[in-house]
Amino acid sequence: MKARSIVAGMKTALLYIILLMFLTPFLLIVMNSFKTTQQFVENPLSLPTRFHFGNYTSAIGKMNFLHGFLNSMIITVVAVFIILIFSAMTGYLFVRFKWKVNSFIFYVMLASLTLPFQVLMIPLVMLYGNLGLLDSKLTLLFMYLGFGVPFGVFTFHGFIKGVPFELEESAFLEGSSRLRTFFQIVLPLLKPVFVTLIVLDILWIWNDYLLPSLVLLSPVHRTLPLSTFNFFSSYSVDFAPLMAGLIMTVIPVLVLYLFLQKQIIKGITEGALK
Repeated sequence: MKARSIVAGMKTALLYIILLMFLTPFLLIVMNSFKTTQQFVENPLSLPTRFHFGNYTSAIGKMNFLHGFLNSMIITVVAVFIILIFSAMTGYLFVRFKWKVNSFIFYVMLASLTLPFQVLMIPLVMLYGNLGLLDSKLTLLFMYLGFGVPFGVFTFHGFIKGVPFELEESAFLEGSSRLRTFFQIVLPLLKPVFVTLIVLDILWIWNDYLLPSLVLLSPVHRTLPLSTFNFFSSYSVDFAPLMAGLIMTVIPVLVLYLFLQKQIIKGITEGALK
C-alpha cells in the first residue's frame, strides 16, 4: 500500500509539473502585461515592481478593441453556425443514405484532414486574389466552412450511427418529413457533440491569425488577433500594451471553455466510445 501511495504521489507531482509547463507562457504574458515596455525588454522573466493597469487602457485604444471584438464576434458566430449545420446534415446524409458516392466523399473528407493549411495558403490566396474576392468577410467565412466541415462531418458521423433508426421510422409513420425528423428528433440527440464542436471551433476561429491575415487586408475588417498589428512599428514594438491586448483577446474564449469544460469532456469521451 505504501509503494502504491508513493507511485500515486509521483504521478500527481508529474501532472502538476506538466501543468506548470503548459501554463508558464500564459503566466508570463499576464505578468508582463502589468510592466512597462522597458521593464519587459530588460528582463521579461522578472516580477513587476509596480502594476501598470494603464497598459489595458492603452491597448483598448490602440487596438480599437470594440471594433475588433465586433468583427471577431460576427465572423466566429456565423462561421461556427454554418459549419455545425452543414456538418450535421452531411454526416446524417452519409449515415442514412448508403450511396457508393457517399463513402467516396466521406473518405476524401477524412483525407483532407491530413493536409496542412500551409500547403494550400499560397495557391488559395493567389486564386482568390486573381478573382478579386479577397478583403471580404464572406470569403473568409467560405474558407472556414471548407476547412471546418471535414472534422465536423467525421465527428457527427460517429454520433449519428449511434442514434437508433427506429426513432426516425416512428416519425415517418406519423407523417413527418425527413427534414423535420432530422431537426426535431435527431439533432436534439446530438447535443454533446454540438457543445464540443462549438467550443473547439470557437477556439480555432476566434484565435486564428494566419487565415484572416491573408484574406482581410483592410484595417476596417481586422479581428482582435489582427488588431495586434497596431503595436508594431517600423523600428520598435510596444510590448507591454501588446501583452495586455493578448490577455483581453483570450479572456472571452477562456471563460467559455471554463463554463463548458464538462460538456466538452463528455462529448469527446462519447465520441471515442462510438
